[in-house]
Amino acid sequence: MFDSWIGCLSPADYGRYVKPHMTRLFAELPKSVPHIHFGTGTASLLVQQREAGGDVIGFDWRVELGPTWERLGAKAVQGNLDPYSLLAPRDELKRRASEVLRSAGGRPGHIFNLGHGIFPEASVDQVRALVDHVHEASQR
Repeated sequence: MFDSWIGCLSPADYGRYVKPHMTRLFAELPKSVPHIHFGTGTASLLVQQREAGGDVIGFDWRVELGPTWERLGAKAVQGNLDPYSLLAPRDELKRRASEVLRSAGGRPGHIFNLGHGIFPEASVDQVRALVDHVHEASQR
């Protein structure tokens, strides 16, 4: 479940209007596929998102991956490189990606990803460089 606008809600509104439906949705989805629960701007909603369900909680780039993961007690997380990093010089892109990996601490259950989608302005070469860097850095 990917929702770019869910972070616009207050925690009370999320709990009242969205969480019951998300809980039901995750309960009824087939268990044979991973359930990823992601939204942007959700720092104040992450605990409720975890409670609503999903095998993986997605983080946007506005939260610190390591401390937030520990606080949530989530089994697995996805994220959370700032998507604008793909527009940065290559050295800066790699530095930022390495910081995300460092914050994850090599813990099992981290899925490296952007904290939102890829902008049309991002070059394919930058995306390839990012993927290659994450693969190489993850092997160390």
